[in-house]
Amino acid sequence: MKLILFDIDGTLLWTDGAGRKSMEAALLQVFGAAGDPAYRYDGKTDRQITREQMRGAGIDNAVIDERMDEVLAVYLQNLGAFLARDPSSAKLCHGVDALLNAVEAEQGLVMGLLTGNVRDGAAHKLNAVGVDIARFRVNAFGSDHEHRPELPRVAQRRAQETLGLSVPGDRIVIVGDTPADIACGRPIGARAIGVATGRYGVEDLAAHAPHAVFADLTDTDRVLEALLA
Repeated sequence: MKLILFDIDGTLLWTDGAGRKSMEAALLQVFGAAGDPAYRYDGKTDRQITREQMRGAGIDNAVIDERMDEVLAVYLQNLGAFLARDPSSAKLCHGVDALLNAVEAEQGLVMGLLTGNVRDGAAHKLNAVGVDIARFRVNAFGSDHEHRPELPRVAQRRAQETLGLSVPGDRIVIVGDTPADIACGRPIGARAIGVATGRYGVEDLAAHAPHAVFADLTDTDRVLEALLA
């Protein structure tokens, strides 16, 4: 049995900045500051984004902790409203639909998510592109831990708790579009496949030594071969 964990933003789909706009509006409403416009959201968890942006704005950690749940609740309201108002802003990345179908059909593979999104944010984004979050059987979200390198262990534990599967690290593959996706599974021996459909190119991702790297996910057979290898 092998566990295949997909990142969401820049890997499975794009939302034309809906997540960032929703978060900035929430930060402004709750903390009075939207954060540094040059700050990179990719590869971060929602909680990490909130903490780092507000620390940069001079807000104390204790205040951030106190208001974390509030800001995430406002963010989710904003995100749901944004995607409902402009559904065309959310699009699947090329090749994703065929690849998800292929992974589901392959005996011995379990499909899941490893994402910095909080769980309800992930659901909002997937729903916007017509993908049922229930298809992903083992998941680790940004609501499970603030630090992305902890999420592979969360997924490993969930596989045991929900499916009764003991999955060693070397039977876990993480598919993502950032160096953080490539690096996060290394402490447990997980492999990574990079896909350059986010803000990093093929050479940028290859420099972080993933198991494989693709320009996109359109060649289903080659990507599936890399997942199975």
